[in-house]
Amino acid sequence: MNRRKFLMLTLSLVFSLFTLSSANALDYSFTGNFTNDNDVQLFSFTVGATSNVVLETWSYAGGVNAAGQTIARGGFDPILAVFDSTGALVGQNDDGGPSYRAVDLSGAAWDSYLNLTTLVADNYTVAVMQYNNFAWSSNLSDGFEHDSAYDPSGANFTRVLTGHNSGLFWDVSGSAYNSRNGNWAFDILGVEQASTAVPEPATMLLLGSGLIGLAGYGRKKFFKK
Repeated sequence: MNRRKFLMLTLSLVFSLFTLSSANALDYSFTGNFTNDNDVQLFSFTVGATSNVVLETWSYAGGVNAAGQTIARGGFDPILAVFDSTGALVGQNDDGGPSYRAVDLSGAAWDSYLNLTTLVADNYTVAVMQYNNFAWSSNLSDGFEHDSAYDPSGANFTRVLTGHNSGLFWDVSGSAYNSRNGNWAFDILGVEQASTAVPEPATMLLLGSGLIGLAGYGRKKFFKK
C-alpha cells in the first residue's frame, strides 16, 4: 500500500470513528408533575466515553427545552443530583443562576443547571427534587432529606418550611412567598441514551428530530411522564 492510500485509509477511519461518536451524543427532554412535595423523580442515562453532559431544568422560570417545546413558568424550585453506577454522588445543584438563563417574573433564577465537563463512561442516575429536599448523603441508597425515614413532616415539609398551610409547592424570594405548582421539565444533553428510571410507556410521548452536521448527527427526544 502506498503512502497516499494509507493516509486516505487512516483519515477515513478517523472520520468514521468521529461520526460514530457524534451520532451517539443525544439530547433528551422530559416533563412531568409531582403530587407530593417530597416526591423524587429518577432518571437513568448512559455515557459511552468521557463526555460533556449538561443537565438542566426549565419549569421554574419557563423557556424552550431541547425538544423545542415551550415550557410554562410556575413549577417548583428544583434540585438536581447525579450519581454514578455505584450510587456515589457526582454532583448536585440547586440554583443554576441568571448567567445561563433569564430569570422568572418574580426576579429569581432558580432553575437548576449542572455542566459535567469530563463525565467518564458509566451508567448514571439523576434525581429531580423540590428545594430543600437534598440528597441525604453522598450515596443514592441513603435517600433524601425529606424522606419519611428522616423527616416526620414527610410530604408536608414545604408547609413547615414556609409556614403556609395551603399548597405543597411554595418558594421564598427575599421576604415574599410565592405559590408554585408541581410541574417539572428537565433536559439531559449529550448522552448515548436516557430514560425515566421506571418507564411508563402508556403515558410516554417521544418526539425525535435529526440534526445533520459536518461529522455526524444528533437527535433530540422528548418524553412526557
